[in-house]
Amino acid sequence: MKALTLTLVLAATPLAAETTPSQDVDEGFSLLQEGAKLLFRGMQSQIEPSLKEMTDALAAAKPQLLDLLTMMGNIDEYHAPERLPNGDIILRHKTPAELKAPSDTEL
Repeated sequence: MKALTLTLVLAATPLAAETTPSQDVDEGFSLLQEGAKLLFRGMQSQIEPSLKEMTDALAAAKPQLLDLLTMMGNIDEYHAPERLPNGDIILRHKTPAELKAPSDTEL
């Protein structure tokens, strides 16, 4: 009886060891990948309504933005916007000397 039990245990041992460590790692990466997909799908479903609202708002403002860009011309002719203490925002033109000087981005 002991010999039969020992034979059955030894015969079953290779079946339990059929999965290799690389298969376990691959399965782990597969599960992580599926989890990441689910996470990003959830985030996308939460963000999608806000993105739709932003797209609609930009589409509505497009004519005014195009008019502003046409009025300004080349944006490189202006300094960065400044906010005054009273809350006003001003855009200063660069002087001709500033326009001739190479900027840091051109170096």
